[in-house]
Formats: sequence, structure tokens, C-alpha cells
Amino acid sequence: MSAPRSSAQIDAFLDMIAAERGAARNTLDAYRRDLADYAAALAERGTSLAQATSEDIRHYLGSLEARGLKASSSARRLSAIRQLHRFLVSEALRADDPALILEGPKCGRGLPKTLTMAEVDHLLAVSKEGLDDETRPLGERVRAARTACLLELLYATGLRVSELVSLPRSVAAVKDPLFPVRGKGGRERLVPLPPAARRALDLYRTLLHHKQAGLTETSWLFPADSESGYLSRQAFARDLKLVAAAAGIDAERISPHVLRHAFASHLLQNGADLRIVQELLGHADIATTQIYTHVLDERMKAMVRDLHPLATAERGEES
Repeated sequence: MSAPRSSAQIDAFLDMIAAERGAARNTLDAYRRDLADYAAALAERGTSLAQATSEDIRHYLGSLEARGLKASSSARRLSAIRQLHRFLVSEALRADDPALILEGPKCGRGLPKTLTMAEVDHLLAVSKEGLDDETRPLGERVRAARTACLLELLYATGLRVSELVSLPRSVAAVKDPLFPVRGKGGRERLVPLPPAARRALDLYRTLLHHKQAGLTETSWLFPADSESGYLSRQAFARDLKLVAAAAGIDAERISPHVLRHAFASHLLQNGADLRIVQELLGHADIATTQIYTHVLDERMKAMVRDLHPLATAERGEES
């Protein structure tokens, strides 16, 4: 099979994930680079996508290690290769799947940084200090209320920071306990808007309205003098670190993404199902959400310790 034919098959696969999964442009570009490199390596061995064997794929993965790629990068490429060969089989472009029996490289994914529930409660409390002080300059109160609102929304929803700062103004008018968000790949999901976040949002919007009295409203919930028209991720991250410092939390431990992790971890600690957390986070694949399984493991240990009859009997003997 010629190189152009392999390229056409890769294009067909990318068209499929764009149409069926709503893959973003950056994702498609990354898949294209990885799969083009794989196809080129097969061509050097005198084979093709339709003829590649499991040994050919193993040889390719070995070459990645020799080139100095990290185990995580090799695992990502193997994932793309698996999906491509599964697609070729489904389209009857080959009869077997040579990637089916392969194991990925051991890459030992680290646990995400997070905060305890007590730390988040303290962070939120500190962010609200002085908001009702009418002697403060209005502009200062608006900025403080915006930061408090962002923190409440982030912890309440688990939004990606890019989704958070670009929320439309229409969210302020939502009366339901859930509101829709369009995330990666254009996929829409519902996220919660609990009372505490609603109160923070209402206060921020009230103060902002006073500050911008007479000015034309923008379409963004968090407007800013920027190219996009809304607050940048960097500006929010900076404000978050200032609140963290006031709360006595090390700046190295805090970021918008850490609060997203806290949202997921605390839900699981309190009994939420992993699939529900996957939906709330907007993960297309539950494998992405499984970085939080350490929380489930700890919960399982606690349940056995606290609920199993033998464990209960043992505690009774000790007392």
C-alpha cells in the first residue's frame, strides 16, 4: 500500500473522530502528527497500515524509547494507534486488529494536586472578606467580588478555567440549579449552580452593574479590557494566588486546575459515582477521570473498616 493510501486512511479516521466525538482542532492536529509518524515508520519497514503486525507496532514503540520519548508520550501514541486500527477494522479496511493484544508502557501517572475540604472552605471565606464594606472603593469591591464569584463557581462546577472565564452573561439569569456549558470539542453538558455560587454571582453582578451604570453591557459574564473581551486565565490565576496567600495557602499548591481537582475529589469522597463525575468534568473518556480512583480506594478502605462485621467485632474486643 502506498504512503498516499495510508494518509487517506488517517484522514478518514480523523474525519470520524471530528464528526462523532467533536474532537477539537488541537486534538486532531496531535493525532495527525502521531499517526503520520507511525505510518512513516511502517513504510521504512516495508509495510503499511493494512499489513502492520503486532511486532511492527512493538518495534515502533521501541524506537520511540530509543528517541528519548517519555513513557507517557509513547502511551499516548499507542492509544492513537489502537483507535486507528480499531477504525480500520470497523470500516473493513483490514480483517484483524494488530494493536488489540499490546500492553502500553508503564508510565505511573501522578496523583493530581488538590486541597482538603477545610482548606477550600477557608479559601472561599477569605475571598468574601470585606465585600460588604461600603467604605471600600467600588472598583476594588467589584474586583474582590469577581474573584469570590469565580472561586465559588469553579469549586461548585468543576469547570475548566477556559470555560469559566468565558461564560456568557446569560448565566446570570439562570434560575435552574443546572446550566449548560459548551466544552472541549463543542460538547455541551450541564453543571450545577448551588445557592452559595448563586449568591456570589448575584453580588458580583449587582456591584458590576453599579460600576458600569450607563455603559453598554457586554455578552460576557466576566468582561475585561482584553482582546477576547473577557477575563484572561492568567489574570484569574494571579488573583487566585493573592487570595491563597491571604488564606495562608502555599502559592505552589494552588491554581484554577487544583480547584477543579478538588471539586472532583470531594464529590467522590462524599459518595458520587465516577461516571457522574466524568459527565460533570466533561471528560470524553472515563479513563481520564480514573486519575481520581485513589479517592475511591480510600473510601473503600474506610467502608470496610467502618462497616464490615469482622472489623466492627475487632473494635468491640479492643474497647
